[in-house]
Amino acid sequence: MGSRVGIIGATGLVGEEVLRLLAERNFPIDELRVYASARSEGRALSFEGGEVLCEVLRDGCFDGLDVVIVDVDDPIAIEWAPVAAAAGAQVVDNSAAFRMYDDVPLVVAEVNPEDLNELPLSIASCPNCTTMVLVTALAPLHRVAGIDRLVVSTYQSVSGAGQSGIYELDAQWAERAGDLTSLRRAAAIDGVIVPGKLWSKPIAGNVIPLAGSVKEAGYTSEEWKLVYETRKILHDDSIRVSATCVRVPVYVGHAMTANVSFHSEMDRAQAAEILASAPGVLLVDGGDGAPTPLDGAGIDPVLVGRLRDDQSQPNTLDLWVTGDNLRKGAALNAVQMAELLIARR
Repeated sequence: MGSRVGIIGATGLVGEEVLRLLAERNFPIDELRVYASARSEGRALSFEGGEVLCEVLRDGCFDGLDVVIVDVDDPIAIEWAPVAAAAGAQVVDNSAAFRMYDDVPLVVAEVNPEDLNELPLSIASCPNCTTMVLVTALAPLHRVAGIDRLVVSTYQSVSGAGQSGIYELDAQWAERAGDLTSLRRAAAIDGVIVPGKLWSKPIAGNVIPLAGSVKEAGYTSEEWKLVYETRKILHDDSIRVSATCVRVPVYVGHAMTANVSFHSEMDRAQAAEILASAPGVLLVDGGDGAPTPLDGAGIDPVLVGRLRDDQSQPNTLDLWVTGDNLRKGAALNAVQMAELLIARR
């Protein structure tokens, strides 16, 4: 018996990936409804050899649905996710709108699926894409030795900002094509670096050490998400987290370096053994052991490499983590959560 499924934000990067994954994973569907903005109403989206037409959000649009996957900006999610829940659907929300609500579980499918057992509001949240990739790799180690402190620097692709991020990088690469001088001597030639439309500095040929908006203590929204979401997912508010989030000129795939200190004994050999069998993780321990975002683009696992003992203090590891931010970082986890919710009906 199949399910009746709705997707809010079906025409976005993550929405497209959700549709692809529903088909790839043979999700049992009797009825599929997809929702988008008014400009996309009636647009035909391909699905399993056929087409499904985009609808707009309206009164009664969720009636009869079992599961609704949400991938839209926070204000839209705040308005419509509770409507879907009130209509009787289990809601899997990819926005940041409900993540830190005490009665809304924040779930990584391989880490804390048991948190879905209680859904007072019938809404469950997916973490931020960066948190998702990192915690998938760190959770197996935390279970064994307990993370004391985590220092992380992220290298986040432009697709984390949606289609507009990809368009901006494309446009800037095209504008600078063949003009190596402007990339090599930009400040000396131009005097003032011209900002992009999305970011305050050009992203092509550059890295921007500011992902998200600046919040308290000078840390950005992306950095605070790593702090609070990591603690909530791992059920440990004592974990000390310091993060710096950087935007890089990569289309798909977030990567990060992590220096992780543990309460109990942990070394490289033990960590490698744990990670080699961890769900959702692929340990890259051969060759140079340095997986890149391209290596993880379009596949499910989170890749872990550069696994080292920190030579400056005991029970501390340095590692490199990368994963597809559109897939495991968003769409895959949402579909996995939907599978778990359907299975428990």
